[in-house]
Amino acid sequence: MLDPLDYFSLLDLGAVALLLAAWLLTSFAIENAPKRRPSVSVLMARYRRIWMRQFVRRDPRIFDSQIVGSLRQSTAFFASTSMIAIGGIFALLGNPERLRGVAEDLSPGTDPVLVWEAKLLLILLFAANAFLKFVWSNRLFGYCSVMMGAVPNDTSPLAFARAAKAAELNILAARSYNRGLRSVYFGIGSTAWLLGTVPLLIATLISSAVILRREFTSRSREALLAVEPEGD
Repeated sequence: MLDPLDYFSLLDLGAVALLLAAWLLTSFAIENAPKRRPSVSVLMARYRRIWMRQFVRRDPRIFDSQIVGSLRQSTAFFASTSMIAIGGIFALLGNPERLRGVAEDLSPGTDPVLVWEAKLLLILLFAANAFLKFVWSNRLFGYCSVMMGAVPNDTSPLAFARAAKAAELNILAARSYNRGLRSVYFGIGSTAWLLGTVPLLIATLISSAVILRREFTSRSREALLAVEPEGD
């Protein structure tokens, strides 16, 4: 009886390992970017702290609550989308005949259903991780909104301390949200494995390049780095 791994070549295993490594390393590079070349995520974290300092002095604070509400809506949307993707994958996994038909449409080869199930499980991994990240991000933005509600007027000595806590919760929520988005990027890239190993390698490189470009060489980054007049 063949071992399940015998159905996959070394190139297959290497391509999957590269995909997972790229997924983890891009997150590390973005979240731990050097000070001399910060990523968009790091720059936005600075502005989130500035936002909370401005929030203390703003009256009324309806504008700030609307922003947090909009951020929570985004996380809820992507969480719902991820759940739909998870449901679709489970539907295919639970119907071997349907899966075999899809496999025959995508590839003229004679790979057993086990191979296609493994490929779908890889996609499921990214979809499930994205769902968990978006749900946690939604909850953290909820914590942030509660902390913002607990910030007193700027005349109170507690105002800026609590605003700083709200800022850190906001940053953590955004970090989880961005991790979820990266899971979506690489999850979409992992679908290329259904077409073959070489397409998976190409999709991994393209996904990594797109993510890193947007974080380190995009116009949005240039806009965030534009020189501002001195002042708060």
